[in-house]
Amino acid sequence: DLDRLDPSARRDLVEALGHARHLLEPDAGAATALRTLRGGDLGWIASRQARLYAETQGWGAGLEANVLRSAGDFLAGFTPGRSQGWIAEFDGVPAGAVLLSDEGEGVARLRLLHVESFARRRGIGEALVGACIAFARDAGYRELTLWTHTVLGPARRLYARAGFVQVSSEEHHVFGVPVMGETWRLDLRPQ
Repeated sequence: DLDRLDPSARRDLVEALGHARHLLEPDAGAATALRTLRGGDLGWIASRQARLYAETQGWGAGLEANVLRSAGDFLAGFTPGRSQGWIAEFDGVPAGAVLLSDEGEGVARLRLLHVESFARRRGIGEALVGACIAFARDAGYRELTLWTHTVLGPARRLYARAGFVQVSSEEHHVFGVPVMGETWRLDLRPQ
């Protein structure tokens, strides 16, 4: 009987059933919605990022430490109207996320974008990046910057389509293996 479940348990059940549905029927129609962060979301973001990149790229504890540091810095520096985070839900199931933080001097940073594998190619990445760009413009930022990696081709193509330009690259070993990091920027000033 579902009435015996507390609200948190009901939400967990709905998410689990929705996730199972999308794994079993990937082409089933579903509604996508963006929402701002609520309690526990940063932990979910960190967990999903660490697992995703460990499985797909072989990035280890260094990546997880970096993600946790980024999430902690975001939360510690959160200023309403200047920073924001979004979760994309696909039929009520968390399907992706992104953070936007204030870097000072009119610059905002897009952080920790990811889309779950079951929800890719459905416009979720574009919606999350679009939310960051719209928020940054509305908040009066002059520039939006991000850090990504050469091996993340779909993300790089998404950023380029959104108008970002790669401005630098540098090899690093932060994630336990050599990888080429890239800085991208988007000029938000009216043309």
